[in-house]
Amino acid sequence: METRRLLRTSGVFLGAAVLLVAGCTSGDSSSPDGPESKDPPTSAEREAGTDKLLEPLPAAVPDELKPYYTQKLSWRDCGVQGFECSTMKAPLDYEDPDSASDLSLAVVRKRADGNGDRLGSLMVNPGGPGSSAVDFVQMAAGIGFPEKVRARYDIVGLDPRGVGRSEPVECLSDEEMDRHTQVDITPDSKQEVDELRTANDRFAAGCEKQAGDLLNHVSTVDAARDMDVLREVLGDDKLSYVGFSYGTFLGATYAGLFPSRAGRLVLDGAMDPSLSAEQLNRDQTAGFETAFTAFAEDCVERSDCPLGTKSAADAGKQLSAFFEKVDREPLETGEERKLGESLATTGVIRAMYDESAWATLRTALAEANRGEGAGLLALSDDYFERDADGSYDNIMYANAAVNCADQAPAFSTPEEVREAVPSFEKASPVFGRGFAWAALNCAAWKVEPSGEANRIEAKGADPILVVGTTRDPATPYVWSEGLAEQLDSASLLTYEGDGHTAYLRGGPCISDAVNDYLLEGKAPEDGKRCSSS
Repeated sequence: METRRLLRTSGVFLGAAVLLVAGCTSGDSSSPDGPESKDPPTSAEREAGTDKLLEPLPAAVPDELKPYYTQKLSWRDCGVQGFECSTMKAPLDYEDPDSASDLSLAVVRKRADGNGDRLGSLMVNPGGPGSSAVDFVQMAAGIGFPEKVRARYDIVGLDPRGVGRSEPVECLSDEEMDRHTQVDITPDSKQEVDELRTANDRFAAGCEKQAGDLLNHVSTVDAARDMDVLREVLGDDKLSYVGFSYGTFLGATYAGLFPSRAGRLVLDGAMDPSLSAEQLNRDQTAGFETAFTAFAEDCVERSDCPLGTKSAADAGKQLSAFFEKVDREPLETGEERKLGESLATTGVIRAMYDESAWATLRTALAEANRGEGAGLLALSDDYFERDADGSYDNIMYANAAVNCADQAPAFSTPEEVREAVPSFEKASPVFGRGFAWAALNCAAWKVEPSGEANRIEAKGADPILVVGTTRDPATPYVWSEGLAEQLDSASLLTYEGDGHTAYLRGGPCISDAVNDYLLEGKAPEDGKRCSSS
């Protein structure tokens, strides 16, 4: 499973996770912006979440929305064995539906292929925001989901509005995006700060020009309402759902809006909806530091570790020094693009999403030590979903559009960033400064946010299963604890291990617990823990 896509940051540089949250980062922990510190924030130092609740929508479907809920889908063969594709109509604006501006949303399903009692549809979202559920289902429904789950559920993917095949948001040309990904996000001078702000402005203006009014209607609340329409169109009384990373925020939002229609929901690699954009970015910064420390502890035990063999702390200093070096002197890559600090950092971050990529990262760093940047560039391109021909998928554009719609900017001015840098560097000496500056991106957005941080309780919902991984880089474990505490009917299942998310990759203990919940409706005991060993 391509877990890298599951949560980007709210920064467009870092991309697909808040989310992909912050952005390409720097290892400069000796910045004049603030003191060096290696300790992440304690729980007492973390910002408390809001007490504002997400209120449910009326249970009855309004008359003006009934044509959407009663539509019939026309299914066709997708050209991929066993999969059917269709499109669903949804109003651009749920508060003022107008058929002239309806959206066409892409849907895929693979019918249940077993002989047992069919349980209905299992909707899946891989995260992002911005990852294609259609693509994910066509991969996971064939080889990822266990046979006994596929036997009893139709596995369904809906590309959220603005994503993939569903009226995709576009912002820059491929050549412009190449330049955008190389902008220095650890500015050392006023000129570099101005260059960063200009890049953010150009990105936001491109989105506004190409996406138009769609940018006002790509929030997570909008996407959750689309899911409710699809649930009804598919003939399911309640939604069964597996959401990874940002998909947990989408699933939790659905439960908050439609608690009586929330069925068996698995929320894996959870986000905490009660936190501000600044806190989400800072927490994710600490998450990547935790993941890097795990990588470094493994690396320094190897005689050929490219970051030395002294200690994980020393490996962090070596990586920071490397980032500073390529900031001054980018590396050759065998193509026109050179490997500067931003692309190098993104390459390292990409490898933090799954421990199976650690060997690739060690090789890439060893090559970089010899002056060869191609390996890290390939990791960065994979993260940005840049194809070999130089074209980009729309994940980075959709990621920014959704994140900037869901909350007010983490920071509005460079001065606010500078004030926050010390707390970000405390969360991560290696990545903190860059994550703080990358979180400035939504300040340039041309559309006012339609959402805000909310606690989600979903009182009246069926039992919900939240899954958290203790050393998850992109969705820190504390977020899973926070969401499980908020949801009135949630149980927390913990995977003690590395990487982003747990189901489909965390071993039989996790898989058995999730599968039993999906098939029998009984969540594991709250607090159950599974180990990677």
